[in-house]
Amino acid sequence: MIIKINGKSEAVKMHSNIAELISGKSLCPDNLVLELNYRIVPRQDWQNVVLKENDTIEIISFVGGG
Repeated sequence: MIIKINGKSEAVKMHSNIAELISGKSLCPDNLVLELNYRIVPRQDWQNVVLKENDTIEIISFVGGG
């Protein structure tokens, strides 16, 4: 199925959840905020939220520095 991630269309496996998506991209979940269809999804819900065709996701990563 096709979803939009940070403005780009990507194919993902049917019935994937947010946690699987983040893991598949080798991202560290501790430094991320994820918005699904313009709503922030709490990290504790990522395992339970199944992605659907045409979902829009924004992944925001926090980076420390000075």
